[in-house]
Amino acid sequence: MKNKPYIVALVGSYRKNGVVSSAVEEILASAGESGAETKNVFLPDTHIEFCTNCRSCTQEEGSTRGRCVLDDSMEELLDMIERSDAVVLASPMNVGTVTAVTKRFIERLIGFYFWPWGSASPKIRNSEKNKKAVLVTSSAAPAIFAGLSGTVQKQLKTAAGLLGATPAGVLSIGLAAQQIDQELDERSRKKARMLGKQLVEAVG
Repeated sequence: MKNKPYIVALVGSYRKNGVVSSAVEEILASAGESGAETKNVFLPDTHIEFCTNCRSCTQEEGSTRGRCVLDDSMEELLDMIERSDAVVLASPMNVGTVTAVTKRFIERLIGFYFWPWGSASPKIRNSEKNKKAVLVTSSAAPAIFAGLSGTVQKQLKTAAGLLGATPAGVLSIGLAAQQIDQELDERSRKKARMLGKQLVEAVG
Protein backbone atom coordinates (compact mmCIF):
# COMPACT_ATOMS: atom_id res chain seq x y z
CA MET A 1 0.00 0.00 0.00
CA LYS A 2 1.37 3.40 -0.97
CA ASN A 3 2.21 5.82 1.83
CA LYS A 4 0.19 8.97 2.21
CA PRO A 5 1.70 12.05 0.57
CA TYR A 6 3.37 14.22 3.19
CA ILE A 7 2.98 18.00 2.88
CA VAL A 8 4.80 20.54 5.04
CA ALA A 9 3.68 24.18 5.17
CA LEU A 10 5.88 27.06 6.33
CA VAL A 11 3.92 30.16 7.29
CA GLY A 12 5.88 33.39 7.57
CA SER A 13 2.98 35.55 8.70
CA TYR A 14 2.86 37.29 12.08
CA ARG A 15 -0.91 36.73 12.33
CA LYS A 16 -2.09 33.23 13.12
CA ASN A 17 -5.62 34.19 12.16
CA GLY A 18 -4.69 36.39 9.20
CA VAL A 19 -5.54 35.81 5.57
CA VAL A 20 -2.26 34.05 4.74
CA SER A 21 -2.52 31.66 7.69
CA SER A 22 -6.19 31.01 6.90
CA ALA A 23 -5.36 30.26 3.26
CA VAL A 24 -2.69 27.77 4.28
CA GLU A 25 -5.10 26.08 6.67
CA GLU A 26 -7.59 25.68 3.82
CA ILE A 27 -4.89 24.22 1.55
CA LEU A 28 -3.85 21.71 4.20
CA ALA A 29 -7.44 20.83 5.11
CA SER A 30 -8.22 20.11 1.47
CA ALA A 31 -5.00 18.12 1.07
CA GLY A 32 -5.88 16.12 4.17
CA GLU A 33 -9.33 15.35 2.79
CA SER A 34 -7.60 14.14 -0.38
CA GLY A 35 -5.52 11.64 1.59
CA ALA A 36 -2.37 13.56 2.55
CA GLU A 37 -0.61 13.82 5.89
CA THR A 38 0.11 17.46 6.68
CA LYS A 39 2.26 19.54 8.99
CA ASN A 40 1.83 23.28 9.53
CA VAL A 41 4.89 25.20 10.78
CA PHE A 42 4.37 28.77 11.99
CA LEU A 43 7.79 30.36 11.50
CA PRO A 44 7.46 33.06 14.22
CA ASP A 45 7.05 30.24 16.76
CA THR A 46 10.08 28.32 15.45
CA HIS A 47 13.57 28.76 16.90
CA ILE A 48 15.59 29.90 13.88
CA GLU A 49 18.66 32.01 14.51
CA PHE A 50 19.95 34.62 12.07
CA CYS A 51 22.56 33.40 9.59
CA THR A 52 25.97 34.78 10.58
CA ASN A 53 27.38 34.32 7.07
CA CYS A 54 30.24 32.17 8.39
CA ARG A 55 29.72 29.88 5.38
CA SER A 56 30.78 26.79 7.31
CA CYS A 57 27.84 24.92 5.79
CA THR A 58 29.01 25.68 2.25
CA GLN A 59 32.61 24.45 2.44
CA GLU A 60 32.37 20.66 2.21
CA GLU A 61 31.71 19.31 -1.28
CA GLY A 62 28.83 16.93 -1.92
CA SER A 63 25.23 16.70 -3.10
CA THR A 64 23.68 16.80 0.38
CA ARG A 65 23.18 20.10 2.17
CA GLY A 66 25.84 21.42 4.48
CA ARG A 67 25.09 21.38 8.20
CA CYS A 68 24.87 24.63 10.12
CA VAL A 69 26.93 25.22 13.25
CA LEU A 70 24.09 27.11 14.97
CA ASP A 71 22.14 25.22 17.63
CA ASP A 72 18.49 25.82 16.86
CA SER A 73 15.53 24.13 15.15
CA MET A 74 16.61 24.71 11.55
CA GLU A 75 18.24 21.32 10.92
CA GLU A 76 15.23 19.51 12.38
CA LEU A 77 12.94 21.59 10.17
CA LEU A 78 14.98 20.88 7.04
CA ASP A 79 15.05 17.16 7.83
CA MET A 80 11.25 17.29 8.02
CA ILE A 81 11.02 19.08 4.68
CA GLU A 82 13.38 16.62 3.01
CA ARG A 83 11.06 13.78 4.08
CA SER A 84 8.10 15.56 2.53
CA ASP A 85 6.59 15.17 -0.92
CA ALA A 86 5.45 18.79 -1.21
CA VAL A 87 5.79 22.13 0.54
CA VAL A 88 3.59 25.18 0.99
CA LEU A 89 5.56 28.41 1.37
CA ALA A 90 3.58 31.41 2.56
CA SER A 91 4.36 35.03 3.37
CA PRO A 92 2.51 38.33 3.19
CA MET A 93 4.21 41.22 1.42
CA ASN A 94 5.93 43.60 3.84
CA VAL A 95 7.62 46.66 2.32
CA GLY A 96 7.73 44.97 -1.08
CA THR A 97 9.22 41.65 0.01
CA VAL A 98 8.72 38.67 2.33
CA THR A 99 8.47 39.16 6.08
CA ALA A 100 11.68 39.31 8.11
CA VAL A 101 11.04 35.90 9.67
CA THR A 102 10.59 34.37 6.21
CA LYS A 103 13.78 36.02 4.97
CA ARG A 104 15.62 34.68 8.00
CA PHE A 105 14.54 31.15 7.03
CA ILE A 106 15.52 31.69 3.38
CA GLU A 107 18.99 32.97 4.32
CA ARG A 108 19.59 29.80 6.31
CA LEU A 109 19.14 27.75 3.11
CA ILE A 110 22.65 28.67 2.02
CA GLY A 111 23.78 25.18 3.04
CA PHE A 112 22.18 23.92 -0.16
CA TYR A 113 25.05 25.64 -2.00
CA PHE A 114 28.69 24.56 -2.34
CA TRP A 115 30.73 27.74 -2.00
CA PRO A 116 34.30 27.20 -0.80
CA TRP A 117 36.46 30.16 0.05
CA GLY A 118 38.19 31.46 -3.06
CA SER A 119 35.31 30.50 -5.35
CA ALA A 120 33.72 33.44 -7.18
CA SER A 121 30.13 32.25 -6.79
CA PRO A 122 28.08 29.51 -5.16
CA LYS A 123 26.91 26.37 -6.97
CA ILE A 124 23.72 24.58 -6.03
CA ARG A 125 24.53 21.15 -4.65
CA ASN A 126 21.61 19.24 -6.12
CA SER A 127 19.48 20.63 -8.94
CA GLU A 128 17.02 17.73 -8.88
CA LYS A 129 13.45 18.83 -8.26
CA ASN A 130 11.43 15.91 -6.90
CA LYS A 131 8.87 17.86 -4.88
CA LYS A 132 6.01 20.21 -5.65
CA ALA A 133 5.28 23.55 -4.02
CA VAL A 134 2.39 25.95 -3.60
CA LEU A 135 3.28 29.59 -2.96
CA VAL A 136 0.91 31.81 -0.96
CA THR A 137 1.24 35.59 -0.79
CA SER A 138 -0.91 38.53 0.25
CA SER A 139 -0.76 42.25 -0.37
CA ALA A 140 -2.66 45.43 0.41
CA ALA A 141 -2.77 46.02 -3.35
CA PRO A 142 -5.19 44.21 -5.68
CA ALA A 143 -3.99 40.68 -6.43
CA ILE A 144 -3.21 41.43 -10.07
CA PHE A 145 -0.73 44.11 -8.99
CA ALA A 146 0.62 42.18 -6.01
CA GLY A 147 1.98 39.50 -8.28
CA LEU A 148 3.73 42.05 -10.48
CA SER A 149 5.28 44.23 -7.78
CA GLY A 150 7.72 43.44 -5.02
CA THR A 151 9.83 40.30 -4.70
CA VAL A 152 7.66 38.00 -2.58
CA GLN A 153 6.90 35.42 -5.25
CA LYS A 154 10.49 35.49 -6.49
CA GLN A 155 11.84 34.92 -2.97
CA LEU A 156 9.44 32.05 -2.29
CA LYS A 157 10.17 30.48 -5.67
CA THR A 158 13.91 30.63 -4.94
CA ALA A 159 13.34 28.96 -1.57
CA ALA A 160 11.19 26.27 -3.17
CA GLY A 161 13.94 25.52 -5.69
CA LEU A 162 16.58 25.14 -2.99
CA LEU A 163 14.25 22.76 -1.16
CA GLY A 164 13.97 20.65 -4.32
CA ALA A 165 10.50 21.76 -5.33
CA THR A 166 8.91 23.26 -8.43
CA PRO A 167 5.85 25.49 -8.02
CA ALA A 168 2.59 23.73 -8.83
CA GLY A 169 0.42 26.75 -8.05
CA VAL A 170 0.34 30.25 -6.64
CA LEU A 171 -2.31 31.93 -4.51
CA SER A 172 -1.94 35.72 -4.47
CA ILE A 173 -4.44 37.38 -2.13
CA GLY A 174 -5.08 41.04 -2.81
CA LEU A 175 -6.67 43.83 -0.75
CA ALA A 176 -5.52 42.01 2.37
CA ALA A 177 -5.22 45.06 4.64
CA GLN A 178 -8.72 46.47 4.62
CA GLN A 179 -9.56 45.56 8.22
CA ILE A 180 -7.74 44.77 11.47
CA ASP A 181 -9.10 41.22 11.63
CA GLN A 182 -9.72 40.53 7.98
CA GLU A 183 -11.19 37.20 6.95
CA LEU A 184 -10.15 35.22 3.90
CA ASP A 185 -12.43 36.07 0.99
CA GLU A 186 -14.51 33.32 -0.56
CA ARG A 187 -12.71 33.36 -3.90
CA SER A 188 -9.33 32.87 -2.23
CA ARG A 189 -10.74 30.18 0.05
CA LYS A 190 -12.04 28.20 -2.93
CA LYS A 191 -8.74 28.52 -4.79
CA ALA A 192 -6.83 27.45 -1.67
CA ARG A 193 -8.92 24.30 -1.40
CA MET A 194 -8.45 23.61 -5.10
CA LEU A 195 -4.68 24.00 -4.74
CA GLY A 196 -4.64 21.61 -1.80
CA LYS A 197 -6.38 18.93 -3.84
CA GLN A 198 -4.19 19.54 -6.88
CA LEU A 199 -1.04 19.36 -4.77
CA VAL A 200 -1.97 15.87 -3.59
CA GLU A 201 -2.78 14.81 -7.14
CA ALA A 202 0.59 16.15 -8.34
CA VAL A 203 2.58 14.07 -5.86
CA GLY A 204 0.24 11.11 -5.46
